[in-house]
Amino acid sequence: MKAMVLRGPNTPFEMAQVPNPVAGPGEAVARVITCGSGLTIQHAKAGRRQIEFPRIIGHEITGEIVAVGAGVSTLRVGDGVTSYFYLNCGHCRYCLSQLEPLCEHNRGNVGLECDGGYAEYIKLPAHIFIKYPDGLDYKKHPAEMGVITDALATPYKVLRRASVKAGETVAIFGAGGGVGIHQVMMAKWAHARVIAIDVAAAKFDACRKAGADAVLDPRDGDVVAALRDLTHGLGVDVAIDYVCTTATLEAGVKALGRRGRLVILGGAAQPFQVPARDMLTKEQAVLGSRYVTRTEILEACDLVARGEVWPLVTDIRPLQAAEALHELVERGQVTGRAVLRVA
Repeated sequence: MKAMVLRGPNTPFEMAQVPNPVAGPGEAVARVITCGSGLTIQHAKAGRRQIEFPRIIGHEITGEIVAVGAGVSTLRVGDGVTSYFYLNCGHCRYCLSQLEPLCEHNRGNVGLECDGGYAEYIKLPAHIFIKYPDGLDYKKHPAEMGVITDALATPYKVLRRASVKAGETVAIFGAGGGVGIHQVMMAKWAHARVIAIDVAAAKFDACRKAGADAVLDPRDGDVVAALRDLTHGLGVDVAIDYVCTTATLEAGVKALGRRGRLVILGGAAQPFQVPARDMLTKEQAVLGSRYVTRTEILEACDLVARGEVWPLVTDIRPLQAAEALHELVERGQVTGRAVLRVA
C-alpha cells in the first residue's frame, strides 16, 4: 500500500510502498478515505513530541472496514468507521465506566505509538474503531466526519466538564486554533456568550462567523482588564485554555468571576500560580480535561447528524501533499481543520 512515512523527527514525509496490514485476532483493518492533519501530530513530526520512527502518523480518519480478525464480532466488512485516539485497553475499571481517557493500561495514541491514517489502510485493535451512527453521510462528507473525533468532540466534552450553562460568559484562549475555533462554535451552540482570544488577528473574522461575540488580541493590552471590562467587572464564568502557557493560564484564573471555572487542556501545560484566597472566597475551580470518551464522540456525531453543528474543514489535499499541508499547520495558517484525501 501507499503511505506517507516519517523516517525521523523534523524530516519530510516519504511516499513509500509498505506491506498491507493483516488483521490478527481481535484486530480489524480499514481502508482509509480521509485523515485529518492537526497540530497534535505535527508536534511529533517536528520533534516536539518523542515517538519511535519510522512512523505513519494520523488518527482523525474516515474509513471502511475491509477485514476483521478472529474473535471480532463488533465490526463487519463494509462498516463506515472512524478511530478513537487513545489505545485504551477497553476492560479496566475506567474503560468499563466510560472514562476511557483515564485507562489504567493506555498504550499511547493512534498514529504516534502505532501506525496511523496517512496510508491506504490502517490496522487497529477492533475496539479502537468507532462505527459511524446512522444519519452521518461519511461517503459524501468524509473529511468533515473524520475530524469530529477531535475538533468537535473535544469542545463538546469541555462544555460538560465545565458545566457550561446558557447565558454564561465563556472566554477561549487559543480560539483561532483548529480545536479552539470549534470550541467557539460549540460554546455558541450551548447558548453562551463567547469571547475569543488569540494572537492570530487574521482569524478573528472566522471566530466571529463561528459564534464569537467579541474578540481580543492579548498583545493589544491587559487581557484580564479587557475581559473584566467586557463582563462589567464581574469576570467570566468559564475560561478555556488551549494554549496553556503560564501567562495564559494565570490570565484565565485572574479573569474568573464568582464560581468561575478554568479548564486546562492541550498546549504547553506550563506551571502556573493560583490565588488560593480567590479560589476559596469566590468558590472557583480549576479543571483538567483530557481528550474525550467514546460516548462523547458518538454524541458529537449525533449533533452533526441532526444538523446542529458542522465541522469547519477549509483545506483538503491529496495524500502526496502532506508535507505542504503540514507546513501550513506548523505556521498556524489553517483555519479550522486541514484534511488529506487518501482514497
